[in-house]
Amino acid sequence: MSVKIKKLLLDSLKSRELSIIELSKALGSVDGVSEVDITVVEVDSNTETIKVTIKGPQINYDEIRKVMEKHAVSIKGVDEISVAK
Repeated sequence: MSVKIKKLLLDSLKSRELSIIELSKALGSVDGVSEVDITVVEVDSNTETIKVTIKGPQINYDEIRKVMEKHAVSIKGVDEISVAK
C-alpha cells in the first residue's frame, strides 16, 4: 500500500497581477485535489507572499508544482504536510 499526500501547506510567492481566484481554480482542477485555500500574508510593490493549503484524497506534488510554475508562482517551502496509507 502506498502513502498518499492528503494535505499540503505551501509558502509561495506570486506576482500581484495573478489573481488568487485564477490560481485556486487552476490548482483545484488537478486530479486528486478536492479543496484549495489561499491566504495573502504579505504584499510588496510587485509581489505577494501567499499560503496555499491544498487538500484531497491523493495529491500529486509534481502536478501541483507544474501548475504553480505555469502561473509563475515560486514555492518557497512546504510548511505542512499530511500523509496517510
